[in-house]
Amino acid sequence: MLNTTSFGFKNLALSIGILGSVFLVGCGNSGQQNKESKAETSQTTAAELPKEVRLAWGGGPRVWVLGKANGDFENALGTKVKWIEFATGADVINYFAANEIDIARFGSSPAVAGITRGLPIEIIGLEGLISSAERLIARPDIKNLQGLVGKKVAFPANSTAQYALEQALALEKIDKSKIQLIALKPAEIVSAWTRGDIDAAYVWGPFTQQLEKEGGKEIFSTTQLNNQGILVYNNFAVRKEFAEKYPELVVKFLKTYQKQVDEYQKNPKEASEKISKYLSLPYDQVETTLAGIEYIPLKEQISQKYLGATPDDETSGIAKATLDISKFLVTIGELKQSDVPKSYAPNINSKYLIEATK
Repeated sequence: MLNTTSFGFKNLALSIGILGSVFLVGCGNSGQQNKESKAETSQTTAAELPKEVRLAWGGGPRVWVLGKANGDFENALGTKVKWIEFATGADVINYFAANEIDIARFGSSPAVAGITRGLPIEIIGLEGLISSAERLIARPDIKNLQGLVGKKVAFPANSTAQYALEQALALEKIDKSKIQLIALKPAEIVSAWTRGDIDAAYVWGPFTQQLEKEGGKEIFSTTQLNNQGILVYNNFAVRKEFAEKYPELVVKFLKTYQKQVDEYQKNPKEASEKISKYLSLPYDQVETTLAGIEYIPLKEQISQKYLGATPDDETSGIAKATLDISKFLVTIGELKQSDVPKSYAPNINSKYLIEATK
């Protein structure tokens, strides 16, 4: 039976509350903590390195998988890297809350949800803007967004895909109460599609390609939102405690990520082949997914359009985007308006980007 209400974040406040005595954080004091964390980066000796750095990844084709396959992250960080796989952004937030990961690449929506509820993390950079990597795939008889009225549409809960779906419906002035919206994990979406339980789904690759292989057709992509000035992106976030203790590792992480982007952009075909082989996924699925991200160079991420040239910049594009995302999360019942801070800038830290581009 399809689950139409399991959005995945309802227990987050409880989880963080239980761990509150450990984290000692809340929205009220996050700005002060962030300011105190912005000391100059220092060199860490081998003896001071952590036994391992724990990175959360989604298991699918992304450019940074090149660094997982070739060992670049371990070589750069100088210690063991443990890759912890997740299915949804809700998993990432729970891992952060349980102190089981240090750095994660995941969606902007769950990041905003976690920060709002007092999770001690900060956004340190972007994987890139989501373009055609996330798309709305529908049955052949559904030709456009208006055709979704009266249909069953699935999406991963509290994700960039759900955010994009809601924004797309709003742009077309479609009453979403006339659509049966169903929250499912990506793999569940494919199964539901195969059974004929859903009519459309907004999700990312390689799941989009799997739906297309079974007869689905694209009717909308996140590219169209970016063209309207609505930023939809995946971010890198780090535990504040880890960043404060090992600031130079955060810088090295970002540099190593940019190295993978450079390798991909130099030869997309070869990079796609490497990731395809490493993940045992069809080449075309990997190629399409990687090409669906607009990669923003680290130097450009420091611009006002993205994280800004100074930490705590309330006027940066990402600071504004996080507020927009929080409004979305309030409308779908994931956040309370009373919990939303005036600004998310205290949890957006461009210091490491600045260091990484020197």
